[in-house]
This record gives sequence, structure tokens and C-alpha cells, in this order.
Amino acid sequence: MVAVITAGGRGTRIASVDGSVPKPMLPVAGKPVLKRQVEGLRRQGIDRIIFTIGYKGGQIRDFFGDGSLFGVQIDYIEEKEPLGTAGALYYLKDRVKEDFLLINGDLIFDVDLHRMMDFHKERHAAATLLVHPNDHPYDSGLIAAGETGQVNGWLSKEDKRGWYQNCANAGIHILSPRLLDKLDAPQKTDLDRDLLKPRIRSGEVYAYRSPEYVKDMGTPERIAQVEKDLRSGLVARKNLCRKQRAVFLDRDGTINKYVGFLRNIDDFELIDGVAERIRKINQSGYLAIVVTNQPVIARGEVTWAQLREIHDKMETLLGEKGAYVEDIFVCPHHPDRGFPGEVAEYKVDCDCRKPKPGMLLRAAERYNIDLSESWMVGDSERDMEAGRRAGCHVKRVINVR
Repeated sequence: MVAVITAGGRGTRIASVDGSVPKPMLPVAGKPVLKRQVEGLRRQGIDRIIFTIGYKGGQIRDFFGDGSLFGVQIDYIEEKEPLGTAGALYYLKDRVKEDFLLINGDLIFDVDLHRMMDFHKERHAAATLLVHPNDHPYDSGLIAAGETGQVNGWLSKEDKRGWYQNCANAGIHILSPRLLDKLDAPQKTDLDRDLLKPRIRSGEVYAYRSPEYVKDMGTPERIAQVEKDLRSGLVARKNLCRKQRAVFLDRDGTINKYVGFLRNIDDFELIDGVAERIRKINQSGYLAIVVTNQPVIARGEVTWAQLREIHDKMETLLGEKGAYVEDIFVCPHHPDRGFPGEVAEYKVDCDCRKPKPGMLLRAAERYNIDLSESWMVGDSERDMEAGRRAGCHVKRVINVR
């Protein structure tokens, strides 16, 4: 696998830290960002790297040379003038004949890239974007994706928005060479606007949702946070090749105020203080994952689109308070028949409806979770039993209904 690292930007926001070096060469915890990236790629067996360089790019070339001192092969594409976020990819057309990684050069990350590539290949995607929730979605560009990961919407920072998924583009991509066919010349090109967004309509763009550590070096505050996370070991622990710990959260009566079967989005209201508690989970390194029975789907009272909007409202309200959930697992089933408008395919005795542990087991498989080190939190005995059956610790919350 080839990795292409874009390292040509000026980094004007971060120039106050050290304007004498290009942004990707800023030292973080005593080591340049690009060196951390190269070492991380080499550890995963990725030993062919192409840098796109521009502003003060000579410093990058002088530091890395041909890569042999770092155990990799490094080539360079030098922009004589700024070509945007994708213009320099034109020069890959004769160099890269297979799917390749494209990584922003200002990122500190520790990601199981082979797991991401498997996801990409299974879907025959033209582009796969690593996405994750963050604690400031209100000022982030956001991706909307369906259950399989297929991207169906894209909000830029400046776009008007209502309720939305907290799903931000992290700056790590896997791209097919067929995307390069659109590049006819080395001219200023925007990766998102000119290459990726036009492919959404054809269903070729996918979002790979991951809780792994990815942060950019956009501000001095972020550098300070990353250095803290590196020292604590959090960066390495979040890689999905390592066992994760999670707090599984019921929804109704645990996150939002209980109103019986919630059918109307206007009835969704966060419980006071719940965002602050979820934010503490986020900060602890545990994954916050929602597991919720939603028989209103089987009963024909709420559509999948309506449920998605309800969950978008939940993610938006949490995000406004700096909190997020990594994922939402839903059981749509209900075994009892006889409801007007019920959906026959969901009227089954499934393995995911709590108190059965199916949703927790699927989350554990997706995110490599050690269930014995995880917790189930809910407001009913049904939640507690699901947690016990999965092998989790359990904690029941008491809310006034």
C-alpha cells in the first residue's frame, strides 16, 4: 500500500508556535509530526511514501531524504505554486496504480489502517473517508452516512444546518486511482468539492467510522492536548488492534427523558446533566455507545428516516455541550403481532432485543471491545440483564418518570 502525505500547506494559524518550519515539521512531544507519521506507517508495513511539498518543502526533503534512514522509500511531488488540497494528485497518475492512502500532513494519529482498507475493499469504494465524532461538531464539516457507511450527505462548515450526525472527516482517506481520471492538468483543485462530493451521487464514497485517535495540529491548544495524550498513552491505546473498553448506554430514560414510546422528535429532550456525564466518558478513554430497543420501527409507528432524525437531534444536542457517542446500535424488532401498520419483517424473535445481548456483542466485534472491562448503563432490569449476559459490569440509573 502506498501512502501519500500532503505536506505543502503554510499553516498560518499555527505560525505563532514556530514560523521557521513548515507546519508538518512542528515538534510535538519532542518529535516532528511527519516523523511520527512515517514511523507509524512503517510499523504497519507501509514502506512506500510520497510527500507533496510546497512551502518550505526543502526542509522536509532535507530531513527525510530518500527515506532509507527511516526504513521506508520516500518520493516527492513539489508544488511550484499552491495547487489546493488535491491539485498535486495529478502527478500520481503515472506513479500509483492501486488504491492508496491520502493523509493530511498535520495529523497525529494511531489507526489500524489495514482494518480500514478491508472496509474499503469490501465496498469497492472509489473513496473511503475515516470519520469520527468530535466535541465541536457545530463548527466542523460533517459527513452523513447510512448503515453500510455509504455517504449520502456532506455539510461544510458554512452550510446552514438543522439536526445533524456528529461525524467529522478526520483527514485520512483511501482513494482509488480512478478518482484521478478527473485531473487533466496540475491546477488548483479542492479534494472535497471537486473530487469527492461529485462521487456521492454514484454511491462510490464511504465513511469508515472509527474511535481511533486522530487530531490535527491546527492551534497551540490542540498541540498541548496531543502532547498530554501522547504522554498518557491514550493515543496508542485507541488503536483498534488493541482491546477497547466501552460504556454502553440505553437511550430512553438514560440519555433522554422517558415519554413511553418516543414517536415524535419534538418529545426528545436530554436529561439534565447527561451531556456532562457523557463528556466525562469521552475524556476517560472509554467508548460511549448507545444500544437501544426501538420497537416503534416494527410497529410501523416510526420510519428509519424519522429515527435517524431523532438520533441526529440527540447527537446535535450532545455536541453543543462538548459530548458525543461513538455509535448507535438499534434493535428494530418486536415479536408481538397485531398492530395496525406493523412491518412484518421486523416482527420476529431476534437476538438483539434487550435483555438479549446481541447489540453489545455486535459493538464488541466492530470495535474490538473487551466486554469484561466494560459497563452497561440503563434504567431498567432489561438493560442490566443484557449487560450481564454480555459479560459486562452493570449500573442502573434511577430517573423520575
